Amino acid sequence: MTFRCLLVMLALAGATSAGPEVTELKVDVVSVPEGCTTKSKNGDMLTMHYTGKLDNGNKFDSSFDRDQPFTFQIGVGQVIKGWDQGLLDMCVGEKRKLTIPASLGYGERGAGNVIPPQATLHFEVELLSIGDSPPTTNVFKEIDADKDNMLSREEVSIELAFRAMDADQDGELSREEVSDYLKKQMVPEEGGEVSEDIKQMLEGHDKLVEEIFQHEDKDRNGFISHEEFSGPKHDEL
Repeated sequence: MTFRCLLVMLALAGATSAGPEVTELKVDVVSVPEGCTTKSKNGDMLTMHYTGKLDNGNKFDSSFDRDQPFTFQIGVGQVIKGWDQGLLDMCVGEKRKLTIPASLGYGERGAGNVIPPQATLHFEVELLSIGDSPPTTNVFKEIDADKDNMLSREEVSIELAFRAMDADQDGELSREEVSDYLKKQMVPEEGGEVSEDIKQMLEGHDKLVEEIFQHEDKDRNGFISHEEFSGPKHDEL
């Protein structure tokens, strides 16, 4: 057998073992409690337990591991499209399995070092409760990072920087949001002269964004949450 033939056979074997490509959302209802009168709809606040896995069975996230359910508003883009679509008409106590194609998940980019590009996602979910409106937020406690009941200039500065970066106000920073914010800070107003230092910073812009994510994205999910964020602050840019 020639080396070329061997490569072809290995490629065919890999294609066969990978299975058919998932292109549509698949929702399997595992169990439904008796007497369900209220079902989830767009705009509801849902509290879920979940476990997420890749095609190879590797677990990339689980609320059970943290012993902390996840609460979000369905139908407003706070979660991936596969969740917004796959968790509708669900009863409290109901369990489902979701098979989500990449187009309704993290697409061509993936998410950090955890979810590769074009990944099919498999979720086991359980709906714990349905609420009517988002919970109120205590802004002071949210900004008071060291929980000393006082706000320092640094804490306020960090909070303002986060909100300025978070263009879609979803409570987490994407690479695009960080990149756009940094460019706005670096580039002078129209007609202003670009210094050599700024030119060098712009040339290393992509590296700077990656360094920020390496430092700030603690859970490596491809986004920087409010809890993870510790800078950059306005006076550092």
